[in-house]
Amino acid sequence: MSAPGELPWSLDTACPVRDVLDRIGDKWSTLILNLLSSGPHRFSAAQRAIPDISKRMLTQTFRDLERDGLIERTVYPTKPPSVDYRLTALGETILEPLAGLVHWAERHHDAIRHARHTFDDVTDTA
Repeated sequence: MSAPGELPWSLDTACPVRDVLDRIGDKWSTLILNLLSSGPHRFSAAQRAIPDISKRMLTQTFRDLERDGLIERTVYPTKPPSVDYRLTALGETILEPLAGLVHWAERHHDAIRHARHTFDDVTDTA
């Protein structure tokens, strides 16, 4: 609960919850974190696993997740150099709550699609 005169967390632009959820709530970040939960992946393997992500967006999302300390990038001294991405210890801590969200989405997807369809039907005829 907010103290008198303070904004609730949902309205506070400096809120740590909003700051973190801006990253985790991004669809690409969620997919990449879920992908890396099975172990390290090279860039090309990640792109094959998430075929609708562009190279630019995959690169940016990897950088953002690395900047936030959720994944690490390891370069191996081969010719040409090989690189893989893996979850950090901090990144591992997001897997349980993320799995809950994924399961919720799977359970309620049909109901949400139905609600969207119903909403669209009503607003299209208005």
